[in-house]
Amino acid sequence: MARSKLRSVDSAPARARDSGTAQLAWARTVLETEARAIASLPARLGLQFLDAVEAIHCARGRVVITAIGKPGFIAQKLSATLSSVGVPSLYLHPAEAAHGDLGRVAKGDVVIALSNSGATEELLRLVGPLKRLGVTLIAVTGDPRSPLARGAELVVDIGSIDEACPMGLVPTASSAALHAVCDALAMTVAWRREVTAAEYARFHPGGKLGRSVMTVKELMRSGDANPLVRDTATLAEVVVVMTNTPGRPGAANVVDAKGRLKGIFTDGDLRRLAEKRALDLKTKVRDVMARRPKCVGPDELVLTAAALMREAKIDQVPVVDREGCAVGLLDVQDLLAARVV
Repeated sequence: MARSKLRSVDSAPARARDSGTAQLAWARTVLETEARAIASLPARLGLQFLDAVEAIHCARGRVVITAIGKPGFIAQKLSATLSSVGVPSLYLHPAEAAHGDLGRVAKGDVVIALSNSGATEELLRLVGPLKRLGVTLIAVTGDPRSPLARGAELVVDIGSIDEACPMGLVPTASSAALHAVCDALAMTVAWRREVTAAEYARFHPGGKLGRSVMTVKELMRSGDANPLVRDTATLAEVVVVMTNTPGRPGAANVVDAKGRLKGIFTDGDLRRLAEKRALDLKTKVRDVMARRPKCVGPDELVLTAAALMREAKIDQVPVVDREGCAVGLLDVQDLLAARVV
């Protein structure tokens, strides 16, 4: 175990600690100790863990996470993770809770208290007041017989864990285990709630993550910006539509009388006709359009559409609904502007 290695390092001459080899050996011991701590968790998950998942899933109010010290940072991470998958959550500092912030908690809330020892004084002060508020209290702790565990309705036990610390005191392996089991809790709740990428996207509108879950309908050219032409139109009429449509798209969706997509005509098609000296602006677009073009749905991910366009080597793709109607156009320039590609 890490502590036995700790003693051998403690008793080693100071000169040995100056060597890079010894330092790397100790660093590897830290990682191995934390890995063992996390590896011990799956066997500990049982009915209490499932009950905790169900309590969070069925909460009538919010999920409040409270902890202090190193677990306090993990508590904030858990609260943020739950919020990101649509579970209303907040972090409550236990010391501030004792001085008025307990008013943020209401009947029907679920409170999760994190403490490796289960004896954190600031948390124990809250057990009685929380019970009087009518919340469900879940303790995540390394000691299922601790005062915090005894005061909670549900206990998630991470077990007794040796720290990966030269003194055996600094929260390290226990923090890694606490962090991991909180992730397991949040992700199992997300799985239980069947959270979809589209739902996740609503809470991540910005940055790379937001772009990765952006849907086609958020980026496509629709309404007046959707270049629609009838299949009976001439090339001259198609050119006018492509030129006058806002954003001047490099293509037009060709539709029938009911708005169903029949094909697409692009600037590239126009140039190729000119190169072949076959360009006649009186030609019906249905005679020269690309039939059965690649299409995407409005609810598909933009990244999926971008991959399709890249694979097919096309700059525009029609967006069609379930009835086959052309509801929009996605242009590569839109993807570049949104920094998707």
